[in-house]
Amino acid sequence: MNRVPTSPDFIADALQLIALPACACDACGMVVAANGALNALLDRDVSGRLLADCFSDAYRASSTSMLRGALGAAGRERHWDSSLEGAAGAIAVQVWARPLPVGDGLPGATLVFADISLQQRDQQALRKTLLEQQAILESAAVGIVFSKGGFIEECNIRAAEMLGYARHQLTGMPGAVLYRSAEHCRALGLEAAPLLSKGKPYRTELELRRQDGTLFWSRLHGRAVDPLNTHDGTVWIIEDISDHRRDEDQLRRAMLEMQAVMDNAPLAIGFQRDKGVLRYNRRFAECFGFDGDSGVGLPVADLYPSRAAYESVVRQAAPLLRRGLPFQGEMEMRRRDGSTFWALAYGYVLNPESQAGRGLRDTIWLFDDRSAQKAAEEATRQLMLEQQAILDNASVGILFSRSRLVLRCNPRFAEMFGYAQEEMTGLPAAELFPSPAAYEEFGVQATPLLGQGLPYEQDEALFRRRDGSLFWCRIRAKAVDQAHSEQGTIWILEDVTASRQTQMEVAAIMTNASVSILYTKNRQITRYNLGFAAMFGYSGDEALGLPGRALYVSQQSYELLGAAAFPFLSVAKPFQTEVEMMRRDGSTLWAQLIAYVVNPDDPAAGTIWIIEDRTEAKRAEESLRNALLENQAILDSAVLGISVVEGGYNLRSNSKMEELFGYGPGEINGLSVQALYPDVAAWKAARGETARDFGAGRVHMSEYQLVRKDGSRFWARLSGRPFDLAHAHGRSVWLVDDVTARREAAEAVRRARDELELRVQERTAELAGANLLLQGEIVERRQAEARVHHMAYHDNLTGLPNRALLSDRLERAMLAAQRSGRKLAVMFIDLDRFKTINDSLGHMTGDLLLKEVAARLCGAVRASDTVARLGGDEFVVLVPGIRGTDEAARVAEKIIEALTPAFPLDGHVLHVTPSIGICVYPDDGGDVDALMRHADAAMYHAKGNGRNNYQFFTQTMNQAAALHFDLESSLRTALALQQFELFYQPVIDIATRRLHGMEVLLRWRRPGHGLVLPDRFIPIMEENGLIVPVGEWVMRQACEQSMAWQRQGLQAVPLAVNLSPRQFMHKGLVAAIGAVVRETGIDPSLLEFEITETALMQHGEHTLEILRQINGMGLRLSIDDFGTGYSSLAYLKRFPVKKVKIDRAFIKDLEHSGEDRAIVAAIIALADSLQLSAVAEGVETEEQFALLQASGCRYAQGYLFSAPVPAANAQVLLEGAT
Repeated sequence: MNRVPTSPDFIADALQLIALPACACDACGMVVAANGALNALLDRDVSGRLLADCFSDAYRASSTSMLRGALGAAGRERHWDSSLEGAAGAIAVQVWARPLPVGDGLPGATLVFADISLQQRDQQALRKTLLEQQAILESAAVGIVFSKGGFIEECNIRAAEMLGYARHQLTGMPGAVLYRSAEHCRALGLEAAPLLSKGKPYRTELELRRQDGTLFWSRLHGRAVDPLNTHDGTVWIIEDISDHRRDEDQLRRAMLEMQAVMDNAPLAIGFQRDKGVLRYNRRFAECFGFDGDSGVGLPVADLYPSRAAYESVVRQAAPLLRRGLPFQGEMEMRRRDGSTFWALAYGYVLNPESQAGRGLRDTIWLFDDRSAQKAAEEATRQLMLEQQAILDNASVGILFSRSRLVLRCNPRFAEMFGYAQEEMTGLPAAELFPSPAAYEEFGVQATPLLGQGLPYEQDEALFRRRDGSLFWCRIRAKAVDQAHSEQGTIWILEDVTASRQTQMEVAAIMTNASVSILYTKNRQITRYNLGFAAMFGYSGDEALGLPGRALYVSQQSYELLGAAAFPFLSVAKPFQTEVEMMRRDGSTLWAQLIAYVVNPDDPAAGTIWIIEDRTEAKRAEESLRNALLENQAILDSAVLGISVVEGGYNLRSNSKMEELFGYGPGEINGLSVQALYPDVAAWKAARGETARDFGAGRVHMSEYQLVRKDGSRFWARLSGRPFDLAHAHGRSVWLVDDVTARREAAEAVRRARDELELRVQERTAELAGANLLLQGEIVERRQAEARVHHMAYHDNLTGLPNRALLSDRLERAMLAAQRSGRKLAVMFIDLDRFKTINDSLGHMTGDLLLKEVAARLCGAVRASDTVARLGGDEFVVLVPGIRGTDEAARVAEKIIEALTPAFPLDGHVLHVTPSIGICVYPDDGGDVDALMRHADAAMYHAKGNGRNNYQFFTQTMNQAAALHFDLESSLRTALALQQFELFYQPVIDIATRRLHGMEVLLRWRRPGHGLVLPDRFIPIMEENGLIVPVGEWVMRQACEQSMAWQRQGLQAVPLAVNLSPRQFMHKGLVAAIGAVVRETGIDPSLLEFEITETALMQHGEHTLEILRQINGMGLRLSIDDFGTGYSSLAYLKRFPVKKVKIDRAFIKDLEHSGEDRAIVAAIIALADSLQLSAVAEGVETEEQFALLQASGCRYAQGYLFSAPVPAANAQVLLEGAT
């Protein structure tokens, strides 16, 4: 634009290069060119128009004057504020006008416009804001102070009034003078500075000082004037809260006084709002069994035994409470643990006027626990009933007398004396005695004791019935009121006539019995007969009071007998056994014992022992047993076949007999003797010859041709005789010798009789061959013995040493270690996951794997070390001659390294890892049992530390192992003793917050330990296989409970049962599920199984087949703890599952962790894409619930809704949902 313009087009092109609105005018003020920005600002083209017409009316004259000053040869640059008239109205602008360069070009000026309308509006708004703020500052009801650098710059009138200063006095004053002290000012600065320096607000309550020195409470709000530049000062808002603080103090004192009254009140006091428990005192918590505030928020209905009881109280109390009247009534209440108690209840409505029309929102209830009084009343009533029942049904006679007259008696007393019960009333007591003299004598004995309040007892007294007959009684008497014996006496009479006769008979038996009879009580001898004294060498009463142990050869023998007898005698059953006993002189005898309890109703009252001396019979039996053993040994080792025959059948044969005839072990027993002959004719001929010899009382000996099992024939020499020569047709014994070779040899001799001399050498060779054959048999027998010996000391499957051989080598190694001063290590090895492989792939694959493991173990240790198999997947490695634990650790590492590579077996690629427990001799034990036990404990510790590692034994492990074995031992009987219980936790529909289903959870109520949670015992059952029967029990119990609820008319909801990995891979799972469904009759759609993610993925195709079978029954399936294991999406989309359960680990920090929220959202999205429902576990707060609801999660469970509860509590939840 500084060049001389030669044409309007040139000027127009130049103007287009300017971003701001611009134009050029000629000397007359006509616009010769304008750029697009100016036309856009005015919303019209101004070219060819007078520029003066473009200015607003108010600015046209002044702007025209300024424009003329810039035009022409004398023009100069001008700058002014103006206003242009646009299509939408006036536009405030700043104008720069500059003359065009003078020359041969066009005369005129260029003008550039800047739109300042927005700036003007901002200035006006700022001015308005400042005015408004000033008005607020002047009229605010709170004090406002501006400070900077610790000094007051400005304040409002209210601040000056509060502080007792004139407004101008505060300006420039240091802020510290307003505080209680300089220390308070510094403390406030230290507390507020970190927030104010970051542009954040600061709030507090503190005392400020007025000009007159008085203090007042204020609420102080501070904030930087400019949060982006905090050094520009601070604005403080001061609110006088003295009255508020005074009211708060009064209210707090009143609340403390009321709380003191509540805490020390003898009554339970509870505040209720909207049918929920709002708060309560200490006595309320004690009555209802709450810990602290655990009852706050509970529905009031939970304080009553049932919903019906609660609604009944509401119907009675509501009419009174609505009218502002109190309610009072006695009712039964329920504690948190489910137990109930009686209470006198008082109900009041709080502020009845404010609750008009809103129902009974706020009420207060007082409860007076009347359980003790109620129990006392009930106990008194029960005692009266029991006493009357005792009187009416007692087996003894009971009489009340006063002044020597009968007041009343029970039916048994009247029956004993032959009277009707009503006839006894008023009868003189003397009528009951044989004579007046007997009555007087009785009175002389009884009256002094009864008069002193002492009881009177007599074991035998003679009384007279109504018909004059006499009978014996045991009598007990006592004054009804011991302080006033004249009030009467109670008499108890027991007819002992029969027992007296029995005692006499027993005494006769004890005196004359031929067997030994002994009475014991509390393991001591209390009575015995002469037969016992003679049998055991005691004289007179010498044995009375001796311990029963004195009759036995050892303490162990005595304890074993006691352990065997206790199960019988404790339930009043007889016990019988034979045992070796000891006489007084120390000699022994064998005795048959028969024991009975004296009183079946009280087994502890004593025991009767009948003892028979069986010493001679025992010796005879021992001789007979030895003879039988000798005979069996002869049979088993005989070189001849031996068979016992009766009725034409072989009853019993030895192994040589089976060998001769080609039969397997036991096959010849029961076989007809005829089957051993070539034909019936041969059999009949032999039978006839045998009958002839047996009939003549001779042994039958002959040679016959017999037939083997395979049909081949041979010659045998038979020698037989009957067991009893007097009974020829009875049982007989036969000896069979194969004489085929001999007969053939004899035949050869006869054929070569003429060439006898020539055949001598040949015959000699034959005899040598026979000798060689005999030697071969001897070698074969020794080899068999060696095989038996090897089988006795080696594992049949792997060929490794077994427990017996290991124990022997371990004892030898300990002796060697003692001599050498070195140590030895015992390593107990258990294969991780072997049971799962064995159960899922079968025992054949498991056996192949054990053989491979044995081979690798042998290759990983020294030749001097011992590798043994105890059974199952348990191996032991014995490492002798080590100097310390470092060498043992290196061996363990080599074993782990050897088992790390995969095992390709039977079409499978298997992986197993070892858990190794190590103990060192002599540090960890001095005998075989201790070393094995401690190595086993260390192995379990290795399993607990993640498996595939080794651990050395410590004493802490020993204690832990003892606890582990105690727990496992108790678990093995828990199912039979019905110690397991099922708990139920609700699953809630997030959209409706209504009950959708329940998860079934297992609990163990262990005697003496209370309720045991599943994480303590489920891993043990998984390990030892108990999880399979217990899991089936859980299924059955859950189904039966569901059917019971349905029969009661309650809502049928699905029950989710957990399947453990071991249970899921068990071969009988599908059949067990089918049986439970059929037998309980449950709708399969109401039963759901939860399986962990890792368990599902272990055996993909096998798992898929099991899931399809379960799904085919109509049962539901869900994946538990989703997100914590590893999943193959390729399998996941094929599994017929309906739900995935989000693990509680992702839920617990959901409000605070963005990562957890992202994971949960991803799982829900994945579930939606696979058309699965997502269930969130462990929901405990409303914030978690809201986030899950926003994420589209379908279901939730957790303590926010309910803890796991027993079946009775679960039924209450179902009743509320029905």
